[in-house]
Amino acid sequence: MLTHAIVAAADQAWPPFVLVAGLLLVGAAAAADGLFEATGARLALSRLGGRGLLLVLLALVAAVTALLNLDTSVVFLTPVLVHAARHRDLDERPFLYGSVFMANAASLLLPGSNLTNLLVLRTDPRDGAVFALHMLPSWLAACAITAAFVTLAFPAGGKTRQAPGEPTAIRLRVGAAATLASAALVVALPSPAIPVLAVGLAATALQRLRPRLDAGVLTFLFALTVGLGTIARVWHGPAGLVESSGTWAVAGLGAAASLLVNNLPATVLLTARPPAHPDALLLGLDLGPNLAVTGSLSAVLWLRAARATGARPSIATYTRLGVLLVPLTLTAAVAVQALTGG
Repeated sequence: MLTHAIVAAADQAWPPFVLVAGLLLVGAAAAADGLFEATGARLALSRLGGRGLLLVLLALVAAVTALLNLDTSVVFLTPVLVHAARHRDLDERPFLYGSVFMANAASLLLPGSNLTNLLVLRTDPRDGAVFALHMLPSWLAACAITAAFVTLAFPAGGKTRQAPGEPTAIRLRVGAAATLASAALVVALPSPAIPVLAVGLAATALQRLRPRLDAGVLTFLFALTVGLGTIARVWHGPAGLVESSGTWAVAGLGAAASLLVNNLPATVLLTARPPAHPDALLLGLDLGPNLAVTGSLSAVLWLRAARATGARPSIATYTRLGVLLVPLTLTAAVAVQALTGG
């Protein structure tokens, strides 16, 4: 019984972690080509003001997250936003924190936008278009509030000038090809983990790179996910609590659980049985991680991507902003879902 539970939990948990490892390798290959810095420099040449540029880039984050997964978004786009701000002499903080906050908020739209969506919905499969139409109102509310919050959370300082001279040339080499290939695989395949990992390994091998994968963090989160998944299969207390709670309580439980143990382990812990309110649980699990960097693997990847650009992300600032942002987005998303018949 226990062995069966461990195997079932591991089988549920390994694809997200393999996919993330592949995306990290692809991101390292793209960074080695200078793709992120060059893209940021070119976006900075637009005639938009500082806040306009920020909103356009946040919309880009929302679109990439919805279509390609939030982990892809934070790995690939955090450097783009930071470099765009630097080339315009803007305060980079709203671009830096906005990249991860918007990625979490925008991960509500499609089953593949957030791996927690796939884990929750595994016992309630729905067509992607049906799921998107159902979640669209909450997605729009969460994204709009997040964009407004990020633009107002920091002073409008900065010179908003264009970068002098010509921007860095974009070199479409191995990194760009690997980025396009991995994006296509994530969109086209229901289980892209192993193919994306193969692309990442091939790209880094061709460039003779030895990127860091934060293997210790990934291993710890995987072990925690499998451990809690095993517990959930032999002890139905957490799943029973979700099953007996109302919509608002389930959303709150999802957010709290993601804060305490990370949203991937929280998902397998709370969904040993089919949840009574799966969409409310998804809202909590997807938006709750904006409370603290412990909430999701995407936040860990964001920290790594931000530090690779020379930025100095503050865990305290993340939490201070998240404590204000999450109640706004989660309340609005649940309320909109209730009003639209969710």
